Amino acid sequence: MKNLVIIPTYNEKENIEAIITAVMELPIEFHVLVIDDGSPDGTALIVKDLMANKFAGKLHLVERSGKLGLGTAYIAGFKWAIEHQYDYIFEMDADFSHNPQDLLKLYDACANQGADVAIGSRYVSGVNVVNWPMGRVLMSYFASKYVRFILGVNIHDTTAGFKCYRREVLETIELDKIQFKGYAFQIEMKYTAYKCGFTIKEVPIIFINRVLGTSKMSGGIFSEALLGVVKLKINSWVRKYPQKKG
Repeated sequence: MKNLVIIPTYNEKENIEAIITAVMELPIEFHVLVIDDGSPDGTALIVKDLMANKFAGKLHLVERSGKLGLGTAYIAGFKWAIEHQYDYIFEMDADFSHNPQDLLKLYDACANQGADVAIGSRYVSGVNVVNWPMGRVLMSYFASKYVRFILGVNIHDTTAGFKCYRREVLETIELDKIQFKGYAFQIEMKYTAYKCGFTIKEVPIIFINRVLGTSKMSGGIFSEALLGVVKLKINSWVRKYPQKKG
């Protein structure tokens, strides 16, 4: 089975070599695809050096012209993964807020426990975040509760960005129809997979706030998510979703 971890980056020079190395050292083989949005700090140059000298054939890079949004970065990565016939495709941040060791849990959920989508969940077993300001904890937690209520999905961490998909999910859900670019993208992907009939499983993780580099989070990201779910719900009344085969 071929596994691909997609890592979007913008100014992650402090973290990128360490996170790639941590993934490559796992006992199950993972390849890494970095989607870099023209980082002025030279993130892509670090990746290119690792591709040439350390992880040839296992590390890949797509360079884009500027900050085009988290959602479009992942969509580009998904299409690349499908084209190269990867079986399990993962979303992961570059800043170690997602523990690379937890990739093994997400893989196991999809490969051995029947999940089509596995979510690294902060809220399925309490509130598992470290070094977050209380305001951010409350905003994230209650945003997930709100989304769960509006969309009617049994997912505790609806905005989670640490996930594993079976390739069939990404081949089915019509990636070109995914509309949102920020954290609403994470909600839209889960909801679309749910509406297409795929099995979603939450795997408990501990989310640790970044130590190095600058956070890309903003209040605008949450505003997009809160307003976007209403649009998603309304659109779902008329949209015909392609269904999981078998």
